[in-house]
Amino acid sequence: MISGNPHHQTTPSGRPRARAFGISFDGTPGPFNAITDVAGVAVGYSTLISGDGALVVGKGPVRTGVTAILPRPRAELATPVFAGIFGQNGNGELTGSHIIEETGAFNLPITITNTHSCGVSRDGTLRWMQRVLPAALDSGWALPVAAETYDGFLNDINGHHLRFEHVAAALDGATSGSIEEGSVGGGTGMIAFGFKAGSGTASRIVEWHGRRYTVGAFVQANFGKRSNFTIRGLRAGPDLIEPAIRESTPRAEKGSIIGIVATDAPLLPHQMKRLARRAPLGVAMTGGFGYHSSGDIFLAFSTANREAALAPPGLIASVDFIPDTDIDPFFDAVIGSVEEAILNALVANDDMTGRDGNFVPAMPKAWLNDKFGARQEP
Repeated sequence: MISGNPHHQTTPSGRPRARAFGISFDGTPGPFNAITDVAGVAVGYSTLISGDGALVVGKGPVRTGVTAILPRPRAELATPVFAGIFGQNGNGELTGSHIIEETGAFNLPITITNTHSCGVSRDGTLRWMQRVLPAALDSGWALPVAAETYDGFLNDINGHHLRFEHVAAALDGATSGSIEEGSVGGGTGMIAFGFKAGSGTASRIVEWHGRRYTVGAFVQANFGKRSNFTIRGLRAGPDLIEPAIRESTPRAEKGSIIGIVATDAPLLPHQMKRLARRAPLGVAMTGGFGYHSSGDIFLAFSTANREAALAPPGLIASVDFIPDTDIDPFFDAVIGSVEEAILNALVANDDMTGRDGNFVPAMPKAWLNDKFGARQEP
């Protein structure tokens, strides 16, 4: 049965989410069922859609964008967050990964875009930080996190249409609360299981010894073969041979997924890496198996322990953390929120035609209604 919370059923623009079709999930979502349920986390988009017809490199058609995720409020973006990363399959890019592996932390915003604009989004973040929080860069260097997936089947990816001003607009527009999903931001030109996909999010509440914590996930979904597509254990792929992609130009297999997991639970860097390692299990629940050309890269961070992250040299820093022996419910929350985020990215979408008339269908809503039969909770 579908949730009675309207934020769980539709995006701010009224696009349906997976729960609107009666798809049930494990666990309890937060108020917005989004990564923004983690206090202080904000998401913004710049979406670039223009032109039709034959590809003219540098002119279009354009089907791309950039997503910005702020791990802390704007004034606190220089404050590190404890973090961990995991690459299930490394055919992709996430900048800043080496220092995260070395120190178990990062600061500044995260951006996600197309493969050939990853450098622009990274450098655009530095330019934006110099404008809005210059003190953060006065006496040191910065290594922003920027990630990518490939949108060249629909987008003029070699035309380099993403500009610094688009990155700044996504960062400036980052907001908490309910956020858009589907063909927005970096997810604009992305495809999953042969259906139009892109940006998706979900969250889970974890009860731990009388305390409530939130785990939220955001994905840029661009992976998977139609034949493997699975919805809550139902092998949907064999039923959904049609509608099919139309390839006016050959479609090389270049699928990937970027997953960002946020929590307000006090967890140490090695525990954040453990959470990141569980994100691929949520991908697998939908039928994603990490094939050769797929860049399946996951970052998890915690907004807790702010004082420890800012501890000055020469003093003992103290942190709170949940014991490893109690971490299993957080694994459940990661897996469930990643799985639902992927399905939300698929459901909150329409057909899209891009460069050279290449066509990607939306997942058929009538089929979802037939299979899952949406029913309203009392």
